[in-house]
Amino acid sequence: MGEYDEPFLRSTVAGRLTDHQLYHDFVRIYRGVYLSRHVELTPDKRARAAALFAGPDAVLTGFSAAALHGAKWIGGHEPAEMIRSGHWRPPSGMITHNCRIEPDEFRLLGGIRVATPARTAFDLGRRLPRLEAIAAVDALCNATGLKPIDVSRLADRYAGMRGIARLRGILDDVDGGAESPPETHTRLVLVDAGLPRPQTQIRIRNRSGRVFARSDLGWVQWWVLVEYDGADHWNRGQRARDIERLAQLEALGWTVVRVGAELLYDRPRPWSPAYGKSSEPPVLLSDDERAVF
Repeated sequence: MGEYDEPFLRSTVAGRLTDHQLYHDFVRIYRGVYLSRHVELTPDKRARAAALFAGPDAVLTGFSAAALHGAKWIGGHEPAEMIRSGHWRPPSGMITHNCRIEPDEFRLLGGIRVATPARTAFDLGRRLPRLEAIAAVDALCNATGLKPIDVSRLADRYAGMRGIARLRGILDDVDGGAESPPETHTRLVLVDAGLPRPQTQIRIRNRSGRVFARSDLGWVQWWVLVEYDGADHWNRGQRARDIERLAQLEALGWTVVRVGAELLYDRPRPWSPAYGKSSEPPVLLSDDERAVF
């Protein structure tokens, strides 16, 4: 790891780096904050840069806090976000909120004030559109073990704050089992179609009782699995493994619905088990009617 692989203040390198070096070898993220040109500006590095710029009184929240808590799937284009008291005009690439935050709603991470996972989800869920909000909070729950009830308690604390109704409207649909935004979106297509809420990250056992597979989501009681196939499923080796795994699942009696990006985002209805079907849930078979493994 290089000496300048993390964001730094120009004032801390005075006498070590010349103006010429700063101009040619580094990128200015915010006024007085730099990063090596050879280092990718990831969401967590942008968050650290924003904290350096804003000073110790700021509290990172939103996608900035989510990145530092280990949440995945945060776009590199997302601006830094923080809570800072007073009327303070942020630079380009930064969002600030002049709002209340209690001492139990943030913690120190690497010397930086960062909103707790619950407060981070609270802020994301209030301001983002429904699909984006649920995907963001799913990722945060997956990374930290956060539960929707923890966010609901903050909604009770700030009952009159803007966006509370929007936040409450998404919490029932949050599931920390989702391991990517497409998995979240797949689940929501099913739920919005009127199907019962599926279970996530289902462990599948073979006839000897050994877990040999894990499925994105589905309904164990009806022996139906739904899997999102991302780009990684289309390389030759993974494709062969997927075919073998599918054959094993079908031999055990599972029905597997596979979904790709085109079906999910361009043609979501035809692949959904609810398309063209009754709104009644499938009939649950007894153990006598179908062996359970």
